[in-house]
Amino acid sequence: MSRSAKGRVICALAALIWGIAFVVMKDALDNIGVFWLLAVRFLLGGVIVSAVFHRRLGRLRGKTLLHSVQVGAVLAAAYIVQTFGLRETTPGKNAFLTAVYCVIVPFIDWRWSRKAPGARALLAGFICLGGIGLISLEEGLTVGAGDLLSLLCGVLFAFQVTMLGHYGREDDPIALTVGQLVTVGVICLTGALLTEPIPASIPSTAVWEIGYLVVFSTALALMMQNVGQSMTSPASAGILLSLESVFGALSSVLFYGEQLSVRVAVGFAVVFAAVVLSCLPERARGEQRAISSY
Repeated sequence: MSRSAKGRVICALAALIWGIAFVVMKDALDNIGVFWLLAVRFLLGGVIVSAVFHRRLGRLRGKTLLHSVQVGAVLAAAYIVQTFGLRETTPGKNAFLTAVYCVIVPFIDWRWSRKAPGARALLAGFICLGGIGLISLEEGLTVGAGDLLSLLCGVLFAFQVTMLGHYGREDDPIALTVGQLVTVGVICLTGALLTEPIPASIPSTAVWEIGYLVVFSTALALMMQNVGQSMTSPASAGILLSLESVFGALSSVLFYGEQLSVRVAVGFAVVFAAVVLSCLPERARGEQRAISSY
């Protein structure tokens, strides 16, 4: 197997881990508050990644430290909004509506770099808007609170991805990642101490779910993404990592019992098509960097 093929396999496996995480998070929220769950997940994930890449921690200073805190604050907001949204909607909807960040990134980058998005990005945006309508609009053309929060999460992730795309050119990516994880963990721990009671006990099933989120979804999958993206093109990685929305929907149907109407299923397909289209490189603009939401 070629180096590029190995990279694509690794990215696909990371997407699978993140896709399953949507259902795991949904179940874990039945036993632990949003802030406590995120605090434990990211603080322990930061410890694991720090232990693996301890030789790189010396680079987490100065400008890199500042950038990691800035990006981490946005990432914390995204995960908080996403997790509250997950409590009010299904894992499948949450996965696909979050995935719209891939479509939004070129437009936020336009504001940052003054480079207008190409025709493909514009087309993907319109296609995605139609898919969102099919997924989210209920009878009476209303949108549920969970769906709105999931969409807001996608916007926040788009800001985080754009910031990483610019800061990543000058900062060590591993040091930047560790700083982000710790920042998210500290912000969520503060929120937990201020707004949620300390859990008196956690069922054994929730312990396993939290373990999955910490070890696999946060530490392992993040390292797999870093390795996979170093072995294949950003465009290929972006498309493969966006499969997390597909795996999230499939996991919701198989393990959570989500029932998909024809309209919502078509909406999933439309949003995924828009995500894939947005991940393909513009011929005159090069390739986009991709990162996952989970």
